[in-house]
Amino acid sequence: MIMAFPDYNSGIISDINYLYNLKDVPDAAFINSRLGKVIETLSNENSLIRPYDNSSLPGGFLQINPNITTVLVPDLHARRGYITSLLNYRIDGNSVIDDLSAGKLQIICVGDGFHSESAGAARWKEAWNEYLDKYKVHKAMDAEMSDSISLMLMVMTLKTAFPENFHFLKGNHENIANENSDGNRPFGKYAMEGQMVKDWFLKFMGVNLLEKWKSFEKMLPVVAAGGNFVVSHSEPGGIYSREEIINCRGNDKLIFDFTWTANNAAPEKNVQEMLKILLNGNWRNSLYFGGHRPVPGLYKLRAGNLYVQFHNPDLYAAVILKSGQTPLPSRDIVDIGRF
Repeated sequence: MIMAFPDYNSGIISDINYLYNLKDVPDAAFINSRLGKVIETLSNENSLIRPYDNSSLPGGFLQINPNITTVLVPDLHARRGYITSLLNYRIDGNSVIDDLSAGKLQIICVGDGFHSESAGAARWKEAWNEYLDKYKVHKAMDAEMSDSISLMLMVMTLKTAFPENFHFLKGNHENIANENSDGNRPFGKYAMEGQMVKDWFLKFMGVNLLEKWKSFEKMLPVVAAGGNFVVSHSEPGGIYSREEIINCRGNDKLIFDFTWTANNAAPEKNVQEMLKILLNGNWRNSLYFGGHRPVPGLYKLRAGNLYVQFHNPDLYAAVILKSGQTPLPSRDIVDIGRF
């Protein structure tokens, strides 16, 4: 199926369509090329949006433009259809891709591009048997990797095309090497997904491409703040200053605290304190958004109703925050539907 995007942005749209319709695993040379482009983009972020750290590298914090609409995207988990549905979704009559291209809209993804969830549970069980047999047969795992890699190449395409208006935060699943360091922890839910992905990548893509992908993941920011909202992958597990977040490289606990914090694992006060710190005290009409753990319906309120969790793997939820409006989950969180 060809997506009905406007044709003025034909190069970007062609890429998104190609990746949406791709049945096979993307070619290693293609992956390498896209990684190179997005790494170059992430290395040269606008310092007004992404302040640089003490090593003169783009830091872990994003200062989001409060004067245009912001769309928050939940955990993606290999859902290619989410991207095409979002770009075609209309806000006040205009498609997201139109307004993104015109600089009238910005998108922030909360992370977690790899590892399909409930819809892929049966496939993970098949892939587990393939893994135990050292991938002599790897049909199920190839299908999983096609979805995960293609989804992330869509993300890279959009980041490269719209560097100041499209952002992807690090989630706990941005751990291609299944590390137990730098804020990362090995992952397994339906099987041993983290190790299965690492070993598949090493076997079929090679160590150099795995290391390059790992470098991309470590360049991702971890927290974003706009005029009246803060967003990270998970609920904040600790309280940190803006400068600490900017200089998060090498800080295992900080990265873990914004990507791995489970429900009820952190004091409720953390959310309010982080709103106060990152919004310069103007927090009373603001909210903190995140994903990480699934919720029933479109969202769940936590931490005294200041933290909004909006990840439902069975819905295409999005938070649409219009400039000048106080965040209101019942109005701002929608199911964009399948295009």
